[in-house]
Amino acid sequence: PEILILDEATSSVDTRTEIHIQHAMNRLLTNRTSFVVAHRLSTIRDADNIIVMDHGSIVETGNHDELMAKNGFYADLYNSQFSGNVAI
Repeated sequence: PEILILDEATSSVDTRTEIHIQHAMNRLLTNRTSFVVAHRLSTIRDADNIIVMDHGSIVETGNHDELMAKNGFYADLYNSQFSGNVAI
C-alpha cells in the first residue's frame, strides 16, 4: 500500500519480539507514507518526523535527535523508558 497506518504494533509483545517486529517494519515502511502510533518510543525512534502529543495536543515535532536536543517532553519520556538500558 502507498499509505500504511500502524496503531500500537508492538504494545503487547516482549522486547525480543519487538526487535523482530521493528526490523520488519523498517522494511515495510520504506518508500511509503506511514503513520505509526506508539507509546514505546523505540518503535518510532527512526521516524523521519515524530509528532509528540500530550492530553490531545501537539507539544513537539521533529526527528529523534532534534527532540532529544530540545530536552523537552519527548526527551523526558524517552529517558524514562530507557534509563538504565544500553543505548540502542
